[in-house]
Amino acid sequence: MKASTALGGIVILVLIVGGAVLSGILDPDYDTSAIDTQGQAPDQQLLVRGKYLAQAGDCAACHTTKDGAPFAGGVPVPTPFGTIYGTNITSDQEHGIGDWTSADFYKVLHDGISPEHPLYPAMPYTSYRGVSRADSDAIFAYLQSVEPAPTPNRENTISFPFNIRALMRGWNLLFLKDTLPSVSKGDSDEWVRGRYLVNALGHCTECHTPRGELGQLKLGKSYQGGAAEAIHAPDITPEALAARGWTVEGLQQFLAKGIAPQGSAYGGMYDAFHHSTRFLSEGDNKATVKFLTGDTPKQAAVFKPEPAAETPENLRAGRSHYLALCAGCHAANGQGKPNVTVALAGNSTVRNPDPHNLIQVVLHGLDAKSFPDQQGRQAMPGFSDKLDDEEVAELANYLRGAFGGQSSDVTAKTVVGAH
Repeated sequence: MKASTALGGIVILVLIVGGAVLSGILDPDYDTSAIDTQGQAPDQQLLVRGKYLAQAGDCAACHTTKDGAPFAGGVPVPTPFGTIYGTNITSDQEHGIGDWTSADFYKVLHDGISPEHPLYPAMPYTSYRGVSRADSDAIFAYLQSVEPAPTPNRENTISFPFNIRALMRGWNLLFLKDTLPSVSKGDSDEWVRGRYLVNALGHCTECHTPRGELGQLKLGKSYQGGAAEAIHAPDITPEALAARGWTVEGLQQFLAKGIAPQGSAYGGMYDAFHHSTRFLSEGDNKATVKFLTGDTPKQAAVFKPEPAAETPENLRAGRSHYLALCAGCHAANGQGKPNVTVALAGNSTVRNPDPHNLIQVVLHGLDAKSFPDQQGRQAMPGFSDKLDDEEVAELANYLRGAFGGQSSDVTAKTVVGAH
């Protein structure tokens, strides 16, 4: 513990010194002759393109609250260092970005440096760095056309010394990369387009990659899952997706509809679907999946649930919990009910080797959600008040064994760690 603390102190010192020495080097100037909408009326085609790119970039997820004006900020982003709030990015002159230029906006996306100060990487400029200048200018033009909202920005609650924004210049020197690793192998035009959508615009690595002690992406484990929120972003490497039963068609349906035979979107992924992936064109939808699975997709593993009569002895306690609490909605055979509950048999979350998300759902339930084509998922109650940790483990083991083909290794201690 002492060694870790000392190392952390050394790293922080490096960041402070590096930030002080390199403050000018990391502030490049950008060509201001590119598209600048101040005092101009950008053409409609540019605005339509900018809106589409802003949706592909999932800007609303962090910059639009549930009841707030579009892009007026205020969305809390919890981090190990405190809470960061999405800012107002409307054209409001006082609180938004109404007095920015397109070069200012590109500098934010590319370097994480605003006209006022360096940003924290809760703003995913570590991925947006790959966004082209032309696309950045189109997004900026669209945001400048959005109704200005005079909504003040909320103060972040970041602990010392991380609240010293100058440190971010040193952080950028250490951790900001020009390119991010690819999740799969390919060289087709569709794969290349998908790499841009996933690695840059969609910034998928930001949630689906683990982070280090200073919030940096562990790029050596890209897309192998992240634990920034209560519901973890799962491993979405081609091997992991195939092992959980994801097909190319299933992934395409999931991104477009939020629900597929392998399960429905929940947690942070529902927000990504709602604000972003459902708006992707058919071509970009396919390109996204092409990059996630590669030019030569792996065969999805098929799982066939065992008959209930063959439930092993060590899973029978869990089956009793299931029949008492879950079967009424999910059916005794785990097939679910349309517009009520998803099927558990073969469900991607149930098939995940990591039981964390399954335990979270059992403990805390899920909110009701709606999906396109008049599909929906009713609210699911949590059972933390009905089952103790040992009983939750028994239920999780039954679900994983009977409907997911996973080992029955969940213990009460595992459940305690997921609370």
